[in-house]
Amino acid sequence: MTLTLGASPCPNDCFILDAIVNRRIDLESLEFSLHLADVEALNRSAFAGEADITKLSYHAYAYCADRYVVLDAGSALGRNCGPLLISKRSISLEEVAAGDLAIAIPGRYTTANFLLGFAFPEARNKTELVFSAIESALLAGAYDAGLIIHENRFTYEAKGLKKILDLGEHWERVTAAPIPLGGMVIRRSFPDDLKQTVNRVLRRSVAYAFAHPDASLPFVREHAQAMSEEVMYRHIDLYVNEYSIDLGPEGRRAVATLFDRAAASGAIPAVTGPLFLS
Repeated sequence: MTLTLGASPCPNDCFILDAIVNRRIDLESLEFSLHLADVEALNRSAFAGEADITKLSYHAYAYCADRYVVLDAGSALGRNCGPLLISKRSISLEEVAAGDLAIAIPGRYTTANFLLGFAFPEARNKTELVFSAIESALLAGAYDAGLIIHENRFTYEAKGLKKILDLGEHWERVTAAPIPLGGMVIRRSFPDDLKQTVNRVLRRSVAYAFAHPDASLPFVREHAQAMSEEVMYRHIDLYVNEYSIDLGPEGRRAVATLFDRAAASGAIPAVTGPLFLS
C-alpha cells in the first residue's frame, strides 16, 4: 500500500523522515510517496484533504481535525524553540500591543501566527510571506516587524535585526507548557490498525535518526538550500527531541492546552472529536 506523505524541506523533517525515504528501517509493507512543501502550503493541502499523512501547524489542525488525527510520533514540540517577533529598528512591546504596526507573518494558519495573537490580540495588521522572505522584507523596510520561524532564529542577529519578543518564552511563561509547533497527522478514515502501523513506522524512523545521526545528513543537506552546516545542526537539535519520538502525556497536554486557549479566545473553531490516536 502506498501512502502520500507531506512534510517540509526543513532539516528537522528531513532528519526524522530519512530512514523512511531511504528505506533504512522496516516499513511493515508500506510505501510512502513524499511531497515536500512550505509549512503553510502543507496546512492548506491538509484543508483540501490532499495527503494521507502530513506535517502541519498545530494551529492549522483545528481547521481539518474532522479529517485527520494526530500521530504520537513526528511532532515539533519543546521548550525554548518558539517563533520570534523581530524588527529592523528598536520596537517596544507597547508599540506592538497598540496594533498599528505592519507585521510580516509566515502564514495565517501557522502556530507562530496563533502565538502572535495570543501575546498581542490587537496586532492584526499582518501580511503573509514565505517564512524565508521575512528577514529580507524587514531589511528593505517593507514592514515594521516580522515573525520568524525555523532556521531564521539563528540568522537574524547577524543581519542586524533585533528581537522584540520570543513568543515561545511568552507561551511557556503563561501556560507552563511546552510549545506545540507542528504535528504529524493521518486520515481519520483509515482503519485503526493502519494508523497504528504508520505511527510505529514513523517512531522507528525518528529513533533511527537519533541512533544514526550521520545517516540522514545527505538527505538533509539536499534540501537545506544555502543553509550552513552549523545552522542545519542547530535546527535539528532545537526541533527534534523526545516529543518527536512520542508526544507522551506532557506533549498531549501541551497540544490540548493550545487548543483550549485558542478555542476560548475564538482564534480557532472548537474541536469536538479526539485529537490523538486512541
